Amino acid sequence: MSEASQEKLDAFLGKMVGDLGAIATGAGVLLGDRLGLFKALREGGKMTATELSTRTGTQERLVREWLSGQAAAGYVDYDEAKDEFYLNAEQELVFADEDSPAFMAGAFEVLSALWLDEEKVRQAFQSGKGVAWHDHSACLFRGTERFFRPGYNANLIDSWLPALEGVVEKLERGVEVADVGCGHGASTVLMARAFPNSRFVGFDYHAPSIERARKAAEEAGVGANTRFEVAAAKTYPGTYDLVAFFDCLHDMGDPAGAASHVHGSLKPDGTWMIVEPFAHDHLAANLNPVGRVYYAASTFVCTPASLSQEVGLGLGAQAGEARLRKVVTGGGFKRFRRATETPFNMVLEARP
Repeated sequence: MSEASQEKLDAFLGKMVGDLGAIATGAGVLLGDRLGLFKALREGGKMTATELSTRTGTQERLVREWLSGQAAAGYVDYDEAKDEFYLNAEQELVFADEDSPAFMAGAFEVLSALWLDEEKVRQAFQSGKGVAWHDHSACLFRGTERFFRPGYNANLIDSWLPALEGVVEKLERGVEVADVGCGHGASTVLMARAFPNSRFVGFDYHAPSIERARKAAEEAGVGANTRFEVAAAKTYPGTYDLVAFFDCLHDMGDPAGAASHVHGSLKPDGTWMIVEPFAHDHLAANLNPVGRVYYAASTFVCTPASLSQEVGLGLGAQAGEARLRKVVTGGGFKRFRRATETPFNMVLEARP
């Protein structure tokens, strides 16, 4: 065992203080999100702790402590002269505006599931049996939809679909679209609203998510061209011009089998759109802040989900383009390319 450098140890402990602060503050973000404290701050402007507690029907002493912690983290601003707290424009976009492309409160909800389900994942490490998606805490399902929706709002219609060869023109004319692994239906509803001449069906094996997706479609007024059905990626019915997989292929136990089924469900000139977490092909290149988040999520959610299913390939959330290409072409696809990307996603296009 090598002798530790005091200087390096002090620096590492400083990093630990920062990381522990982030973890502790994250619980406060979740609390503030669920109590409506961030949205109340956005609507009310500068407020004292007493004013915020009155506005939200919460206990003043606890609200003051919450505000103080969020201010110490830089998540809320503080006016010392007036003893008032408020959100600046950037904080509003991140914590209080659900439609903002920078909204992150849903991410904290996802990460809470990692802590809640640690025992299940620990048992999976020992048994090797994995943890199925439906066996996770319910906050994972809601948080995932809230985490991904801002990115879909910002990119799906204006950037990702236009990057695919000839797809927007087809959608505008009117075609059949399947959104597989649709979860709560955020991506399906967005496409259905943007392209009313096309017909959309969302598939997911998780029945409670399908129920929520149906309500979302009704609330969005897209029931006329949208429906949701319980079905798995290897068995969903129908023939389509476009099949979309949003952030789900790597979670599947048999992604190659799913690729083969997609190939069989596409029309000869159809397109498979695959949105996956951004990753490089080699581990060393993924050792960065984005990779840190994705590897953590993959350890607790994505890889255990895959291992709980047949085959259990375990691609993980940082599979990278090369491994995904192998899966897709193994399913029979002849053409495969990266159509576009963001710092958080790769958008891949496959054609028969």
